[in-house]
Amino acid sequence: MIDIQKDILKKYFGYDRFRKGQEEVINSILKGNDTIAIMPTGAGKSLCYQVPAMALEGITVVISPLISLMKDQVDSLNEMGIKSAYINSTLSSMEITEILFDAKDEEYKLIYVAPERLNSSEFLNFLDEADISLIAVDEAHCVSQWGHDFRPSYTRISQTIQKLDKRPIVCAFTATATNEVKNDIKNLLKLKNPNEYISGFDRENLTFSVIRGENTKKFISDFVENNKEQTGIIYTSTRKEAESIYELLIDKDYKAGIYHAGLADEQRTKMQEDFSYDNIDVIVATNAFGMGIDKSNVRYVIHNNMPKNMESYYQEAGRAGRDGEKSECILLFNPKDIQTQKFFIEETIYNIDRKEYEYKRLQDMIDYCHTSNCLRKYILEYFGEENIEDKCGNCSVCNDNEEKEDITVLAQKIISCVYRMKERYGSILIAQVLRGSKNQKLLNFGLDKLSTYAIVKEYTVKEIQEIINKLIADDYLVLSQGQYPVVKMNNKSIEVLKGNENVFMKINKKVKKISKTDNDLFDILKEFRKEISTRENIPPYIVFSDASLKEMSVYMPENEEEFLTIKGVGQSKLEKYGEIFIDKINEYRKNNNIGTRETKQEKENKKEKIKSHVITLNMYNENKTVEEIANERDIAETTVKEHLFRCAIEGMEVDLDELLPDEYERQIEEAVNRVGYNALKPIKENLPDEISYFHIKVFLHKVKG
Repeated sequence: MIDIQKDILKKYFGYDRFRKGQEEVINSILKGNDTIAIMPTGAGKSLCYQVPAMALEGITVVISPLISLMKDQVDSLNEMGIKSAYINSTLSSMEITEILFDAKDEEYKLIYVAPERLNSSEFLNFLDEADISLIAVDEAHCVSQWGHDFRPSYTRISQTIQKLDKRPIVCAFTATATNEVKNDIKNLLKLKNPNEYISGFDRENLTFSVIRGENTKKFISDFVENNKEQTGIIYTSTRKEAESIYELLIDKDYKAGIYHAGLADEQRTKMQEDFSYDNIDVIVATNAFGMGIDKSNVRYVIHNNMPKNMESYYQEAGRAGRDGEKSECILLFNPKDIQTQKFFIEETIYNIDRKEYEYKRLQDMIDYCHTSNCLRKYILEYFGEENIEDKCGNCSVCNDNEEKEDITVLAQKIISCVYRMKERYGSILIAQVLRGSKNQKLLNFGLDKLSTYAIVKEYTVKEIQEIINKLIADDYLVLSQGQYPVVKMNNKSIEVLKGNENVFMKINKKVKKISKTDNDLFDILKEFRKEISTRENIPPYIVFSDASLKEMSVYMPENEEEFLTIKGVGQSKLEKYGEIFIDKINEYRKNNNIGTRETKQEKENKKEKIKSHVITLNMYNENKTVEEIANERDIAETTVKEHLFRCAIEGMEVDLDELLPDEYERQIEEAVNRVGYNALKPIKENLPDEISYFHIKVFLHKVKG
């Protein structure tokens, strides 16, 4: 079975190996099990049902709410030689009847349908009469009222499946789901003893940044200027802001587009097509845009405003870097964003429980914008992952070279003020008391008589409020739910007041320019791809992704055998595009006097001989520092340390003392003596933030051997 999967993967999709988590999901489906898979955007969810569709007899029906994504995926599958079709409201009745007629004759392996199609008697008859082997429910979180994109039409899916004489295998896929939403998916779709797979939510190629207090229009203008010809999405909360930023970019002659629900259908379609076909570089949009976009080469996503919750943010940000290349996700935070989102909650949600739930999720989003800890760690822990390293080395917090400042005394003053104000007020009034404001409301409440009045005069009210928000984000204080939340204390607050816990904080820095490929062959192939896409009327990334073009520009394949080793080149694309791309590459070689290069396969063979972690150890043994190795190999410092630790586990000679400072070792030993060796989390909870899970694992290896 595994050989069949890998043959399909290479022949049609052009990949030699599966990505993390894909193979397990595919195996589960091919064994006939109902399956639920939670995989981040860009992790290759669609492949998890497309490969089984080719391996199973009969037809796979894919239920998706995204009309534009259906077209993109069907175009892409047909390009690969996989016969597919879609059925949605863009087709006439005659076209739909013709597709269903051909499908019964097994002309297609995959049929994509909108969930509303389940109301059609014609389609229901087709499901009963055709040989349906698999039903894949994409964007499965839409079935849950607790999900961030609830669609009533999804609740009818299980009823439709129950009516079928022969029940097919059912699988459900989503990128972002809390436990609550995951359980809703299982129950509301009536999955039968489903196998569950959570491949991890991390997108290692994405750099996350939160920037506060900036002139957002100037930042966006400068960023787009510094990253010309890079593809990006700029999200806004309102149509008015989208139009304002769009006009700013157009005035500066940038190739920009706009997308929001207020545009006519034909305008939205035109903008979406221009973006997909690389006719524009950047699109400014409300959250009405994006779910149907399968564009792989988006290099940056900027949020001009804070989204309503982490699920929405991570899905929208995750539209960057779907090809696995390095990309930026930037959130520009302004305190007024909080009021905007609260207004939306108050105006659109009437159920009290639902409203409270949305306020809780909004607070989680606010905390993300203020945390002084690793942004990636915050995201992954929000989605339920455990034992996450304290530093990812790839976010605006971790990349800030400034040391955290000890603000314990300041934190004690703030917490003490919260206590003396009897935990009954919001952050603005607390900041005003600490600053010594003469605000009439404050004076009327007699708050100027408190001992904490005017004890933090060296900061402005805005700065104090920012620090309060950080303390909330880092769990030194808590905020009640609702439209007018108040600041309250918790156990950590008390430990800080007693002097048992220190508080550290630092300020985030701005993001850098996105790095470009330094090979002009890449630009030549990109232009060539654009010519082909225009001629064939398909988006450029369906011809080849940027990742494929980059490999071609690096390895410069000279013949079909070498071309077939390039990522994303399957048999169908080799036959269709191989000769013309090889000719273009050889023309470049000739014009630039470039001889034969080491092929990708030769490089891969060398890598197999010397494993990556061993290469790191060899460099370490040459007295290179962790930082030098990371820069030279273009990997994170945490990865370098993990490589060295892996070498130690495999019995190689590694000086672990270099990876574990004496002071850390002493503190870990004390914690282990208190809570034991059995689990990492209790040990971590008894240690300062700067001592990571990695340090604990190194210590345990040293003492246990």
